[in-house]
Amino acid sequence: MKTKHINENKRLNYLHSEIDALYHMSSLKLGISDSVSIVMYAICDLGEGCMLSDIYKNSGVSKQTVNSAIRSLEAEGILLLKQADGRSKRVYLTEKGREFERNTAARLLQAELDSFDDWTEDEISALIRLTEKYLRSFRAEIERM
Repeated sequence: MKTKHINENKRLNYLHSEIDALYHMSSLKLGISDSVSIVMYAICDLGEGCMLSDIYKNSGVSKQTVNSAIRSLEAEGILLLKQADGRSKRVYLTEKGREFERNTAARLLQAELDSFDDWTEDEISALIRLTEKYLRSFRAEIERM
């Protein structure tokens, strides 16, 4: 195993873990499970009426986890699934769901946006550019495995 960038990799892994821990902490503070937080965030990000398949793609968690959270949110009267075309389904929030979104995912999204308040546009652009570069490089390495 090459050890050329082992310290940088350890630091990056630590930072990823800390970010994951912050999302978990936000779920705890909002009084919801991590999976509900992920699904509600995806709906908030994608917009109401989004495709269920897009929630799977954007969430980064398993279909089983998403489906479990969706069933729970449906049972609580927070969202509805409606048939789109074929077997596809769209996700719609109820009135209760819109309020739930304002009190959960929208607050998380706002915290993310507010975290950039003291960053310059160049710093934000550099973070995005470098993260995309890392993702491309890491994806290429995974494909070579």
